[in-house]
Amino acid sequence: MAATRAVRRLTVLYDANCPLCVHIRHWLLAQRWLVPLRLIPAASYEARRQYPQLDHAATLREITVIGDSGQVWTGTDAFIVCLWALVEHRPKANWLATAAGRPFARAAMYTASKWREAVRTEGRPEGLEVPACDDQCPVPR
Repeated sequence: MAATRAVRRLTVLYDANCPLCVHIRHWLLAQRWLVPLRLIPAASYEARRQYPQLDHAATLREITVIGDSGQVWTGTDAFIVCLWALVEHRPKANWLATAAGRPFARAAMYTASKWREAVRTEGRPEGLEVPACDDQCPVPR
């Protein structure tokens, strides 16, 4: 059995044209990290240059996280890995990765996916406002 290398850095590919994704990017940048994160727009020149093996159209459809040893997580697994990298959210990520917690992680991803779909087809859904952020986004911790 081959030894697994520890994850020392994660790259998060996010949809830079999605208000929710951009908001989450700012939120991730405002958190304290246990594992350093790089956030790169999905399907961008930089993403294609660094990760030519990925299906870049797919990275625009769902969050994709790449570990420094080539690990790739998508969707619910990528969401859990992002939380796992954060000081205050690792215990929650560990729980979400269990059989008891996984349905909650899937529900969060399903909700985010439906919100993104509604934004793409109809504009921002009523009652689901995402605050505008710049590089100094004041996200509560």
